[in-house]
Amino acid sequence: MPATHTAPPPKFDLSSPSPTYKLASGHEMPIIAYGTFRSSPGEVGPAILHALRTGYRHFDLAHVYGNEAEIGAAFRRAFDDGLVRRSDLFLTGKLWNSDHDVDVVPRACDRSLRDLGVDYFDLYLIHFPVAWKHTGLDRPSWGASELGSTPLIDTWRAMEDLVDRGKCRSIGVSNYPLLLIHDLVAQARVPVSCNQIEVHAYYARESLVNYCLSRDICVAAHTPLGGGVANHETWSAPVPLNDPVILRIADARDKSAAQVLLRFLLQRGIVVLPKSVKPERMKENFDVLDFRLSDEEMKDILALDKYVSYKTNPNPLGAFLGGPDAFTAVGTDFFD
Repeated sequence: MPATHTAPPPKFDLSSPSPTYKLASGHEMPIIAYGTFRSSPGEVGPAILHALRTGYRHFDLAHVYGNEAEIGAAFRRAFDDGLVRRSDLFLTGKLWNSDHDVDVVPRACDRSLRDLGVDYFDLYLIHFPVAWKHTGLDRPSWGASELGSTPLIDTWRAMEDLVDRGKCRSIGVSNYPLLLIHDLVAQARVPVSCNQIEVHAYYARESLVNYCLSRDICVAAHTPLGGGVANHETWSAPVPLNDPVILRIADARDKSAAQVLLRFLLQRGIVVLPKSVKPERMKENFDVLDFRLSDEEMKDILALDKYVSYKTNPNPLGAFLGGPDAFTAVGTDFFD
């Protein structure tokens, strides 16, 4: 008899015109988000407005990206123009590594909310499972970063307090491996609603994905295209967008390679966070609900898994350089 394994089905209906994922908190999250990482000053504000006009209602944000004030100005313009209301949006924020201290957590959340011009986050995540020494909210640590002393569970308790105070409707984590998220699940009072991770055609992470889904934890892909050209240029990482299997399926479906990669993840029950400031790419990334990959095509894409992380969000490896906690010539990989 062949061995069996647990592979929970998707928790959302891809035949719906606007599918959402019901989080463990009970709140509904749109399954296609607009990512704001690597969005430069001056371009992210107009990009947000165009994303809203395209139909995006879920936005993935982070203090360390350095663009929340500009994004907040775009949201205010959208509210004032009647394009959307705050209640129409689902906003995900993230707590940076150097803000893990229990007394800093609420101040970091308040700073992001103030910059964005809103009263609450729909979802707030611990950005990485590591505490660095606090360097001030105006200077999130990046460079000569030093490891801090706050245990992850203490940071989580401070996050739970944000829910109690109405600052966040749901809380979760990002970049947590299975052993750490299981440890958190065993201790959490407020349920872990999401784990936002690197997952794409070249890094399928079936164990982690299926564990999370089995524990009612939403999995969100922060690099659903494998990092694209930017990651290839930065890390010399192979690009799934150029894979012959993906290109063959895209050609047969009359879709782009990006649409095939996004649809692959959605059919696995994974929320996707594509990023682009180009209007045509925004629309393309959003239009992935009008086709379905066959079981054979899904198997062909799963077979591309290289079981290798390309550390793409961004890689904190080099952030330790110049400080006492840089343990190799290229920095410190805390996922070792």
